[in-house]
Amino acid sequence: MRLYIERPIYLTTRLKSDHAALTHGNLTSSHPNVHKTPPSHPSHHHDPFNHHRSTTNKLPQSIMAKLTLLTLLGLLTPTALSLRPSPGCGKTPALVTSSSTTTPLRITSNNKQREFFVRLPQNYNSSTPHRLIFTLHALGGTAQQVIAGQGGYLPYYGLPPLANSSTIPTVFVIPNGLNNGWQNSNGEDVTFLRSVLSTVESDLCVDQDLRFSTGFSYGAAMSYSLACSLGREIRAVAALSGNPQISGCAAGSEPVAYYGQHGTTDNVLPLAQARQMRDRFLKNNGCAAQAEPPVPAAGSQGKVKTVYTGCLPDKPVTFVVFDGGHVPTPRETGESETFAHKETWEFFSQFT
Repeated sequence: MRLYIERPIYLTTRLKSDHAALTHGNLTSSHPNVHKTPPSHPSHHHDPFNHHRSTTNKLPQSIMAKLTLLTLLGLLTPTALSLRPSPGCGKTPALVTSSSTTTPLRITSNNKQREFFVRLPQNYNSSTPHRLIFTLHALGGTAQQVIAGQGGYLPYYGLPPLANSSTIPTVFVIPNGLNNGWQNSNGEDVTFLRSVLSTVESDLCVDQDLRFSTGFSYGAAMSYSLACSLGREIRAVAALSGNPQISGCAAGSEPVAYYGQHGTTDNVLPLAQARQMRDRFLKNNGCAAQAEPPVPAAGSQGKVKTVYTGCLPDKPVTFVVFDGGHVPTPRETGESETFAHKETWEFFSQFT
């Protein structure tokens, strides 16, 4: 259940799921239909009512009574109080329109004009906080290619058809890197993407607890860099065949939910580098140490998926190794489409 109370504040409640008490197990399999138990959402504040007392005291007594009852019943957890709707909630968008997928929006960042595109869901509602997903292009690519599904990409990495079935609508943000890449010199791309977040969230209604980023190759490296720099300000990233050095990792000590995938025969960005990226967040997220999982047999066109155990309950780490090279849309034997978008969406959509 997601409850929004407008004026004086927005309030989001989340009911505990039946599997919140289940153990988040370790699953390693080459089978595409591996079942995973979504993590529960932990309590970040000992007393949500004391923590937000100055705000919640503004609520009518009837609402406060209901929230107190929910807490006593065990249905409302401390993290269920989400007071992070963006400034654009309740406003008519003045910047983003339905044409923002074809006409770029421009801002100045580090004295350089930068551009990005935005895809709104059908029937955008400014009273509903939306999930926000960055989709970042690879080296030599463009935001326009990501939008159109050209140059080896699926449109928006294949996520919109899956997002359409979600009860939480999704806004996609598609920025252009400098010189068709994400070198992130002196952190300038992180600064740019922070500015994009601020611009979009001032215009649209976004749940600031549901920010995500994904990308392939250089786009994966930049998503990883965002996880390092934004820390708890980003919910999760999905790095598809990335590298930890090319976009850098400033800070990088906070836990962030992390999905990675990489090919065994990637001669552009070797698998060992993807493991370094994964290992940073295995450590940050408090995951249990374990032996390196096996890789799929050469020529099998299979994949091995590992969901790590012992991680902080809302900071899972999943890593997929597939038999293949440096490609954004790997397929398993006998499959007509890639698994990449399905795995990415399964990982992102567990956070509500």
